Amino acid sequence: MKHLTSIGLLVFSTLTFSALSLANTSLPNNRHIAVTGKAEMMAMPDIAIVHLAVESSKKSSLDAKKDVDERVNNLLDGLSDFQIDEANVSASNIATEVRYSYNKGSRDKIDGYIARRTLKVTLNDIEKLNAFMDFALSVEIDAIRNIELKSSKEQALKAEVEALAVNNAKAQGKTLANAFEAKLGKIYSINSNANQSHHRFGANSDAENYGVSARMGSSSAKPGRYLQENIVFSASISVVFDLEF
Repeated sequence: MKHLTSIGLLVFSTLTFSALSLANTSLPNNRHIAVTGKAEMMAMPDIAIVHLAVESSKKSSLDAKKDVDERVNNLLDGLSDFQIDEANVSASNIATEVRYSYNKGSRDKIDGYIARRTLKVTLNDIEKLNAFMDFALSVEIDAIRNIELKSSKEQALKAEVEALAVNNAKAQGKTLANAFEAKLGKIYSINSNANQSHHRFGANSDAENYGVSARMGSSSAKPGRYLQENIVFSASISVVFDLEF
């Protein structure tokens, strides 16, 4: 699978003269033009951050802890097969609690103890996602809670889309000024309204479905297919220019 950044640039501008103003932007008293340039870029994710959970119920708190620790250790022992090092794993959280049996009309009794651990594993090769989920469930990891899709080029893409929004604001301001036989003057103010990213088809927040399908699959079943969401990076820049006639 090739992970290529595809640019879908959407640019438009909001143009006003001295009678109008942009939110959070002070305007000069002389002739001016206020422009909002916007841009978007799309990128295919190449990193997956998988959130996992392990739970055990035993008669003693120590036994419950040992059980989840053993299953987590089995997971950690197999990470090298997916080129995952310890720097890309967070597995320090653990919690224990009492499990009660509730009896109507009588005092609740301690029925055992529950231990829970949560893990976060980062796969720098997204093509291994399906195999990693199968492996995690095979070592009795209880649940795949969430999967975050990321781009390794996130910072560069954010800078690039912001530059495109700036260029759009400059181009649109110059075009409109020329249409009124004016020239674009010096910059009076700049306001970065937004620089953000989101997934085009929604987040994989209900990732437990991955675990269910993997548990139920037999050795002859076809591997699961997971359609990747595009990551959309967007930026918005508001600029006020002086006008020269």
